[in-house]
Amino acid sequence: MLITLKTHSFCIFVEHDFIKNQFIMTIAIGNDHAGTEYKFEIIKYLESKGHTVLNFGTDTNASMDYPDAIHPTATAVESGKATFGIILCGSGNGAQMTANKHQGIRAALCWNNELVALTRQHNNSNILTIPARFTSIQQALGFVEIFLNTAFEGGRHGNRVDKISC
Repeated sequence: MLITLKTHSFCIFVEHDFIKNQFIMTIAIGNDHAGTEYKFEIIKYLESKGHTVLNFGTDTNASMDYPDAIHPTATAVESGKATFGIILCGSGNGAQMTANKHQGIRAALCWNNELVALTRQHNNSNILTIPARFTSIQQALGFVEIFLNTAFEGGRHGNRVDKISC
């Protein structure tokens, strides 16, 4: 069964698995060489939860330019092909800056659980940026779980989010 959830400024499309009582989403993921190991673990986690993953990142540790993976990830989220995105690079800064060049994207750089929850609750972020060189894989997996399971609060935050786009 397909359910459409209306949030501020856009719709997201998710399926609900009534047997497992969970929402099934398509998640776009992009990474440079610093995030490859993390990406594989995140994909395993997402697929174990029944989510579909669109992989736009490198599958090797060979040096590559992060915008080549981040732009397609952001485009998938912006176009509605993916519900959310997860991007990884060494510090997360370049990946976040690249993703945020897209009008419909609100990418947030997070390095602890509280920031992850707040960016969903208050900013309605649609892309989680993880700094692979500054977090562990276990932390990153926890961030993904929090990000996907935290709702946007709307209200006064909705008014602010609506003012972000130029």
